[in-house]
Amino acid sequence: MFAFIAQRIVQSVFVMLAVGLIAFGMFRYVGDPISNMVGQETSLEQRAALRERLGLNDPFLVQYARFIGKAAQGDFGVSYRQRRPVSELIESRLPATLELSFVSAVIALFLGIPMGIYTALKRKGLLSRGFMTLSLIGISLPTFLIGILMILFFGVILRWLPSFGRGEVVDLGWWTTGLLTRSGWASIIMPAFTLALFQMTLIMRLVRAEMLEVMQTDFIKFARARGLPERMINFRHALKNTLVPVITITGLQLGAIIAFSIITETVFQWPGMGLLFIQSIGVVDIPVMAAYLLLIAFFFVIINLIVDLLYFAVDPRLRVQRN
Repeated sequence: MFAFIAQRIVQSVFVMLAVGLIAFGMFRYVGDPISNMVGQETSLEQRAALRERLGLNDPFLVQYARFIGKAAQGDFGVSYRQRRPVSELIESRLPATLELSFVSAVIALFLGIPMGIYTALKRKGLLSRGFMTLSLIGISLPTFLIGILMILFFGVILRWLPSFGRGEVVDLGWWTTGLLTRSGWASIIMPAFTLALFQMTLIMRLVRAEMLEVMQTDFIKFARARGLPERMINFRHALKNTLVPVITITGLQLGAIIAFSIITETVFQWPGMGLLFIQSIGVVDIPVMAAYLLLIAFFFVIINLIVDLLYFAVDPRLRVQRN
């Protein structure tokens, strides 16, 4: 197990280096950050002095090595636009994004998995057909359209929920949360459901497909021939053998919730990292953009490592193969 974890960590380091190289190299040619930092009255000499002070005249590999070395220490440089350390900006926005992603993941998992099991066991039921119709809507409609429709219906017409912002938050040291206030819960309902809908329907359809496939296998037929209770067959034997591919896709989708929260945060003006990234693109704030992508890659790497470890707990064949 230790050798397996060490191997995954080494692979993760190379992944992070590659992502940092791609992000830093791509944003280098997005635009000129100096033009967005200074006014038209700034002279060419002042522009050149500022470019030299920021290290923008250095070779690309030198800038990349400097960025990676500081990023490993938690220092992502200074925002070109806001003139503040990027780590402070991310620290102030990170709780909002993780809180939104956590609530969305809970909705996707605790609704998607039971819905998938139910639609597999009750394929011809009326409620099962309703769930399948909902899954088609969730997969077909883009996230921004779902968010706009929810704002129109629940925020403008019915006026039940706030249509933007995070609501009132409580400071817990460096962490801020809106889950301890009524306005915070009211503000997170629409963006969390909007972000979770696609993931929920995808998990539901995956669980249903895997469950139907497992139910046709010989060991399930043998379990029925032995006279085992239907509940034991469905949940102890069939569901357990469904979990391996479900864990794989679910882990990736949880990472996607964090990565794709950009659209949801933009629609609902949620003060998270995704909104910060969109605002940074408009002003060519390279340190913020590169730090955001590097952080998203870090979340994906951690989630994939957790998924690999869960394999050993769910599938004994992997433990035997590893030994």
